[in-house]
Amino acid sequence: MTTATALIIDDEPDIRELLEITLGRMDIDTLSAADLTSARQILSDNKQIDLCLTDMNLPDGNGIEFVDHIQKERPDVPVAVITAHGTMDAAIEALKKGAFDFVSKPVDLQRLRDLVSVALKLASNQHSDDDSPAMSEKMLGKSKAIDSLKAKIKKLARSQAPVFVSGESGTGKELVARLIHEEGPRKDGPFIPVNCGAIPSELMESEFFGHKKGSFTGAVADKEGFFQAANGGTLFLDEVADLPLAMQVKLLRAIQEKSVRSIGAQKESPVDIRILSATHKDLTLEIDENKFRQDLYYRINVIQLDVPPLRTRPEDIAILAQSILGKLSQTYELPEAKLSGAAVEILKDYTFPGNVRELENILERAFTLCDDDTIRPEDLDLPTHQKNSETIQLEKPEPMAEGVSLEDFLEEIEREAITKALEETRWNKTAAAKKLGITFRALRYRLKKLNME
Repeated sequence: MTTATALIIDDEPDIRELLEITLGRMDIDTLSAADLTSARQILSDNKQIDLCLTDMNLPDGNGIEFVDHIQKERPDVPVAVITAHGTMDAAIEALKKGAFDFVSKPVDLQRLRDLVSVALKLASNQHSDDDSPAMSEKMLGKSKAIDSLKAKIKKLARSQAPVFVSGESGTGKELVARLIHEEGPRKDGPFIPVNCGAIPSELMESEFFGHKKGSFTGAVADKEGFFQAANGGTLFLDEVADLPLAMQVKLLRAIQEKSVRSIGAQKESPVDIRILSATHKDLTLEIDENKFRQDLYYRINVIQLDVPPLRTRPEDIAILAQSILGKLSQTYELPEAKLSGAAVEILKDYTFPGNVRELENILERAFTLCDDDTIRPEDLDLPTHQKNSETIQLEKPEPMAEGVSLEDFLEEIEREAITKALEETRWNKTAAAKKLGITFRALRYRLKKLNME
């Protein structure tokens, strides 16, 4: 196996020596330069450079200039910048220009070793222009919008910069975040998705940072938080706009310091994670209304990736529908249904306010209603193509008991109606389906879903 080579650029001899010794102990060869002119020459003369570390302030320029240069000349080489402590704006600017990551002075050697390890994984696993199997299987479509999104995902996967995934509800923001993780050097580490809007405010600090046994009533054992669970991988903060302001302050510190302190712990622990985040809300509007901190916004929104809504790519609908119907067929062990040409055209004309998630719901409903395994326009039950059907009069159900979820309550009503129809038809499923006003296929689907078979 070829020994990796790193280019170190810093005008301070002591810093260069420290970096050379640290990387040498990792069995990495080093080349050093004291200024940008020398660094450009070394880059030109040496074909094998796997990683570059550059100081931000140099005698004949700055590190961001070299980031620009290396992006043009050797875009396959990950470059990290070394910044003065507290100069977060400069680090963010470098990340936006294409820097792989940054490390602050005084250099934390463990943080440096983590950064170098991730960078070398990236350098040794260069992707071709072809889509990876994960990308091809999960990001379906042939539209220009999807091709552009795939290209951006592959590019962002090469960086460690925080990415803010924006898009309407149901567009697949978590899928995009997961693909950024799976296409990058952290793919062997954990991917921890967190719905920030689903955590009670009083539990947030414990959930994010963990707690020590005995730190509060009910803390019967040590518990790691989301940050510790994501160590070595990626933490995806979904619906980040739903975080209360008090938690936003703590989150900002954890992201900037790359360390967290569990409730009840005496000291902070370093974490090596990449932060991805998303929300369907307009964060600039949330900032104007003092609901979201501007400093946190700039920290998580170093690079913004927009996920296109489904209505802007109608040519992808047939491909998505085929995949969704195939999964439904496997899940419910029923013959696969096909969309008629007319149904496809109606779906292409629909605006899909709920995007891909709404398409999934529409097709699941149509899958259960269609006859002879063909989904027609009336089976889609869209607002302009609603199907007339008989209604069934049921006895008034008992009030929903406290502690029972709405979903369970409705399933129980559905189960009772199906059982009653089957009993009245002496368990003839065809007759029971007719009595219920649904297709035989729909009855089979519901029996499977409700575990009544």
